[in-house]
Amino acid sequence: MQVKAPERAATAEPPVPTAAPPRRHTIRWHSRTLQGLGYATPTAVYVAVFFVLPLLLVGQMSLHDWPLLAGDRGGNTPENYTDVTDSTLFWPAVRFTLLYTGIVTVVLLGLALLLALLVQESRPGTGFFRTVYFLPGALGLASASLLFWGMYSPTTGPLSRPLEKLGLVDGPVSFLGTPNSALLSTVFLVVWKFAGFYMLILLVGLQRIPHELYEAARMDGASRGQIFRSITLPLLRPSLALSLLLCVTGSLLAFDQFFVLTKGGPDNSTVTVVQLIYREAFQRLDLGTAAALSIIVLGALLLLNALQFRGLRHADES
Repeated sequence: MQVKAPERAATAEPPVPTAAPPRRHTIRWHSRTLQGLGYATPTAVYVAVFFVLPLLLVGQMSLHDWPLLAGDRGGNTPENYTDVTDSTLFWPAVRFTLLYTGIVTVVLLGLALLLALLVQESRPGTGFFRTVYFLPGALGLASASLLFWGMYSPTTGPLSRPLEKLGLVDGPVSFLGTPNSALLSTVFLVVWKFAGFYMLILLVGLQRIPHELYEAARMDGASRGQIFRSITLPLLRPSLALSLLLCVTGSLLAFDQFFVLTKGGPDNSTVTVVQLIYREAFQRLDLGTAAALSIIVLGALLLLNALQFRGLRHADES
């Protein structure tokens, strides 16, 4: 006699169907995506037309024999790059650009920090001084250079004659006549023009520091120097980093002030790297060599900025 096995009762519950996302959320997501693309498209087109495409063209020029008035004559690699380094002006221009960058960075950021500390607190007349310090930054660099070129003139400028009348000099002062005086005169112009701009950046950083920290430090008996070293400088580091990055990059790409004031003189002592690019392209009519030098400068700037970011990151971590 066979005994049938008892049938197992089905205990598994049927799967619960997942609810489809509401159509309203899908439409909203698509509308936000389209809106974001609409905002980003003009910027993307601008970057592609005015940065990416010219950069690709410069890269192509640097690998070809490309006279300004004759067009592409075919490949010329690596002669363009070797011609750059073999030039008698290349290494003097590099040394002068680095010297100028070092002097401008130290003097400009030091003065900007001093001005920012002077106008940090809200007092009567602070707004006036902030405006006065920032006002030269509203003037274009080429216009400011032309203004100072007239002021530095030994015959018609307003600076030489008062010095003669005071007996400080025996004759007309040539502010741009020697390499050292031309360098210092140009540095004075750049500091006058950009000190207010960097003051504004540092002032924003100073105003973000909580006043409670200063009050607590004063209650603990800390001196002004201790407060500056222990509170102001560490908390001002992001603004200082931005100012340092902008100042170094702008100084390495200096062109307008030297082109207007000195034309690279006297005796090619104030030729910057960007001036050398201009000479290769528009005086020697060699776009290939100028493009190769541009690629070298771009690579050096990228490397320098990467090193700066790395150093600042390590400083923040420590």
